[in-house]
Amino acid sequence: MDEFRIDSHKLIFHPREVARWLAGEEIFPIYLEISPSGACNHRCTFCALDFMEYQPRFLDAIVLRERISEMAGLGVKSIMYGGEGEPFLHREIGDIIVHTKRSGIDVGITTNGVLLSRRLAEQIMSSVSWIKVSLNAGNAETYAKVHRTKAADFDRVLENLAAAVEINSRTGADCTLGVQMVLIPENAGTALQLAETAKGIGLRYVVIKPYSQHLKSHTHAYESVDYAAFSHLKDDLATLNDSTFSVIFRERTMQKMKRTKRGYERCLALPFWSYIDSEGTVWGCSAYLGDEAFRYGNILEQGFADIWRGERRKRCSEMVATGLDPEGCRMNCRMDEINLYLWELTHPSAHVNFI
Repeated sequence: MDEFRIDSHKLIFHPREVARWLAGEEIFPIYLEISPSGACNHRCTFCALDFMEYQPRFLDAIVLRERISEMAGLGVKSIMYGGEGEPFLHREIGDIIVHTKRSGIDVGITTNGVLLSRRLAEQIMSSVSWIKVSLNAGNAETYAKVHRTKAADFDRVLENLAAAVEINSRTGADCTLGVQMVLIPENAGTALQLAETAKGIGLRYVVIKPYSQHLKSHTHAYESVDYAAFSHLKDDLATLNDSTFSVIFRERTMQKMKRTKRGYERCLALPFWSYIDSEGTVWGCSAYLGDEAFRYGNILEQGFADIWRGERRKRCSEMVATGLDPEGCRMNCRMDEINLYLWELTHPSAHVNFI
């Protein structure tokens, strides 16, 4: 039921870029994650980026639009607006999203959904490929405890999502709307309730995913969660699946939490993506935010092409290729599946010609 390959990867659909990378040619990232806002209106108990301190920083919209236009010309295909803060706190986020799509870049959004007003949804829906709302409980009481916010936000998010579904249908925008739950002991008992509510609203999917400990997170409350204890949820949730709705229970990712080896000896994925924080800094990997070795440059000071071709990125690439042991990286990072694919591609087993 995972038609969007959320529990897998999509690099297989970009063979030209992979072939150029294999040939040692210069490539620009296919995908970027950009954080328009450092601030957040929630303080989720599991927040991986709590160490960023939710600073009230907002990317300069004029510069960002200029860089987005440049990125489109360089071959960037998609941008996900999310990051260390709540993207909809940026006052010009609607215009930024519309400009991104008009530039020829696909847009995805990860948000807590509180600020997804009808007005904003009317503006952006036709410019967005998907919106995934972080909704980490099936009822208001649990939601308030996990998101560390007022219970009224739960109903507000559901109202916003229902309005987005209506706008999406009425305008023919074809934006995929879904929600995501980070499965932790506090909310596991409400997973089915969340899925039933999401289906009733008319959403396309619910993602149930495991917690992944960030290397720098202040919180360590969930780093030892045993997901085998929640495996029974898969069958209960699967009863809701049909042609218009699916529960994507990330069992494969949960199982990988217990693996002893990652399956690749070096990180190969960095050329295909990047992360820009709310201060405009371009990072090689979101697991190493704040680590100067992964700092490529800043879009407020340089064009993106200059940053990507710059000396700092070159040094980072050399370090990752020769010295970084991924066994010490964040478990199940965003590029994990891509690394498994690229490692197998560059280290094939015997008899691969017998297709």
